[in-house]
Amino acid sequence: MNSSFSTPRMRPLSSRKSAILSILDVGTSKVACLIARLAPAEASDTLRGRTHHCRILGIGHQRSRGIKGGAVVDLDEAENAIRLAVDAAERMAKVQVESVIVNITGGRLGSNLYSAKVNVGGRPVMDSDLHRVLEAATSRTARPGRAILHGLPNGFSLDATTGVDDPKGMIGEELGATMHVASCDEASARNLMLAIERCHLDIEAIVASPYAAGLSVLVDDEMALGAAVLDLGGGTTSIGVFRDGHLTHVDGFAVGGNHVTMDVARGLTIRPSDAERLKALYGGCVAAASDDRETLAIAQVGEDSEHAHHIPKSQLTRIIRPRVEEILELARDRLRASGFGPQAGRRLVLTGGACQLTGLADAARKIISPQVRIGRPLGVQGLPESAKNPAFAAAVGLLIYPQFAGVEYFEPRRRGGLAATGTDGYISRVGRWLRDSF
Repeated sequence: MNSSFSTPRMRPLSSRKSAILSILDVGTSKVACLIARLAPAEASDTLRGRTHHCRILGIGHQRSRGIKGGAVVDLDEAENAIRLAVDAAERMAKVQVESVIVNITGGRLGSNLYSAKVNVGGRPVMDSDLHRVLEAATSRTARPGRAILHGLPNGFSLDATTGVDDPKGMIGEELGATMHVASCDEASARNLMLAIERCHLDIEAIVASPYAAGLSVLVDDEMALGAAVLDLGGGTTSIGVFRDGHLTHVDGFAVGGNHVTMDVARGLTIRPSDAERLKALYGGCVAAASDDRETLAIAQVGEDSEHAHHIPKSQLTRIIRPRVEEILELARDRLRASGFGPQAGRRLVLTGGACQLTGLADAARKIISPQVRIGRPLGVQGLPESAKNPAFAAAVGLLIYPQFAGVEYFEPRRRGGLAATGTDGYISRVGRWLRDSF
C-alpha cells in the first residue's frame, strides 16, 4: 500500500438551507444515534462559527457490543448494536435514516503538520494560488496504513507576514500554508465503515472524536485563546487541542472508564455490572474524611445478596484513584510530548461519560492544569435530560461538524471524470450554486 486511505468527504452545508442529519456515535460503552433538523440561524456571540440551529428529532442508544478500545472486534455484534440504536432513533423521529456521520475514537488517532510555499510574483493572491499552495502542502501527506480523517489549513503566510487567515487579494511574492492532517489506522476506519455499511447505511463522513467533542463543548473564546479537550470514554481517552479557532492536534490512547470498572471488579471480586453500578453511585478519586465510616454492601462473584459483604467506601476510592491518575498522567505526558501543551493555553475541558466520576476534575487540576471545567453539549435544542451530559458531547458535535466541514481541504483526484477535461471547476461550481440556491 503506497498511499493513505481517505475516508468519505462531506459536502459543506449551505448556510441558507435546512437539512435533516443523522449521526452515529460508536463508542466502547454505548452506540448512540441522533437525528436532527438543522435550520439557518442568526450569528451568535458565543458560538460564532455555527450557521444553523440544531433541534433533535430522535435519539436511540444501546449498550455497545463488538467494540473494544474504540475499534471493531466483532462485526456481527457491532452491526446489531448499530441497527438497534438507529431503529430506536428512526421510530422516535419518524424518519428513515439512509446516511450517517460517524466518529472514530480508536485506531491510534494522530496528527501531522505540513507546510509549503509557492511563488505568486508580486501580484494579488487568487483562488488558484490558494489551491496551489494547499495542494503542495497535502502532496506529502500519504502515509501507508493510515486513513486521513481531516485536512485543515491552519493559517497562511505572505512573505514575512504570518498568521494570515485569508490572503486572497493581498499582494506578495511568496505564499505559504500550514496544513494539519488528522489520521487513524486504516484497518480501524475500514472495519468501522464495514460494520455501518452492513446496516445498509451510507457514510457521509468520519470525524475524529476529540474534534467532534470540541465543536460541541467549546465556546469561541476558548477555541481562539487555546484549550485542550480531554474526551474520556469507556475504552479510550482522546485529546484535541484548539487554538486560533482551529483544531491543531489530536491524540488518543486505549485506556478509559471501563478500565476503572474492571479494576473495581477485580479488586472486590464482584461482577463487572455490579462494579459499574458501585463506581457510578459511590465511586470517586478524592478521599473524604467520612469515607472510612461509610460502608457499602457488595455481593462477591458466586454469592447472592443475602451474603453481602460490607466494605468501607475508602477502599473503593483506593482502587479507583490509581487508574484515574494513570489516565490523567498519560494525557499530560502526551500533551507535553506533542509540543502543543502551551498552545492549549492551560485551559482544559473534560468531557465524555467517564469524566463524570466524582473528584475527577479536582484530580485533573492537580495533574494537568489548574484551569479545568466539565464540558457539556452547547447550543442544541430538544435533547432529553438524560442526554444533556458530557457522555453525549461527541454525538452532538457530529451534528455541528457539517457547519465546519467547508474549511477542510483534500488533494483533488486528477484521474478520470471531468477533472481531466479542464471543465470540472466550472461545472462543479455551477452545480454547487444550483444545489445551494434552490
